[in-house]
Amino acid sequence: MPKTSKTAVLVAGSWGTAIASVLADNGHQVALWSRNKDQVEEINSRHRNHRFLPNAILSERIRATDSMEEALQAADAVIIVAPSAAMRDVASQMQPFLSEQTTVVHATKGFEAGSLKRMTEVLSDELKGYDANRIVVLSGPSHAEEVIERRPTTVVVASIDKNEAEKAQDLLIAPYFRVYTNPDVVGVEVGGALKNIIALGAGLSDGLGFGDNAKAALLTRGLAEIARLGTAMGANPLTFSGLAGIGDLVVTCTSQHSRNWRAGSLLAQGLSLDEVLSRMGMVVEGVKTTQAAYRLASQYEIAMPITSELHHVLFDGKEPQLAVEDLMGRGRTHEIEDLAEPFQNGWADQE
Repeated sequence: MPKTSKTAVLVAGSWGTAIASVLADNGHQVALWSRNKDQVEEINSRHRNHRFLPNAILSERIRATDSMEEALQAADAVIIVAPSAAMRDVASQMQPFLSEQTTVVHATKGFEAGSLKRMTEVLSDELKGYDANRIVVLSGPSHAEEVIERRPTTVVVASIDKNEAEKAQDLLIAPYFRVYTNPDVVGVEVGGALKNIIALGAGLSDGLGFGDNAKAALLTRGLAEIARLGTAMGANPLTFSGLAGIGDLVVTCTSQHSRNWRAGSLLAQGLSLDEVLSRMGMVVEGVKTTQAAYRLASQYEIAMPITSELHHVLFDGKEPQLAVEDLMGRGRTHEIEDLAEPFQNGWADQE
């Protein structure tokens, strides 16, 4: 990757804008793509993105455009931050203009609703002729509202191709934005997606006044569900003890910056799911991810009781209080379960 380069960022939401700001701080020229002509005009003329990051003044190195061809022309790297529901469409639009030499990074946390595919799989489908092993995933505990203010943040980039992961690391690393590498693409994607489900639950729990004990249990047992499904899908279980696992889970479940936490809190106030989504005004990835994870748990024959109860609350009208009672009333089981079967053998002579 050149010392300074051109990078395209797709699209101009809060996280895309924050990433564009990091790149600009690193001296790169940034093409920030948006379908919204008014948003493009505001960024270029006023250096603001008022809807998503109202208090931020953007660098003059960031140039917005509604032309995909212009955004990708001569780009050394492209970072895709589209909602999961839009990933396939955005990838299809960029495919004709993508050079095989361009580093492709995505920073989207979710699954495709119909196919249940991870975002790297969706990109692989659409980016014909591009080596799927080179695709990089960016994840970790990183609220856009804090990154844009240059508060210390640490993330992880994962790729099967070590060189591509290191290119993304070099591109993004900054004094306030530390970037680690990881070869476990599946684990980083699954951890980043599934923590949004637990964040919805954390918002519900806080909104209902259940307290710190309940939230600690929710995060801990939620992490067990994430690791159980992720491992079944081929992830390294150690990934879930890192930035894309426990790190992202903690920040998303404990901060009011979190859309998913806020959505859960509004549900606890008695609003319907439609009312919550309307009031939020932005994508709440945890809602669609709950649907996807519910189906994946069945597909892989994995027990995910928290996910299951949240699915019933979101889509079947179940009362949150009853869902908690059903979770607390489950049959007795071991804590570590299937992820540490070899260590449970120490009890074998007692059974």
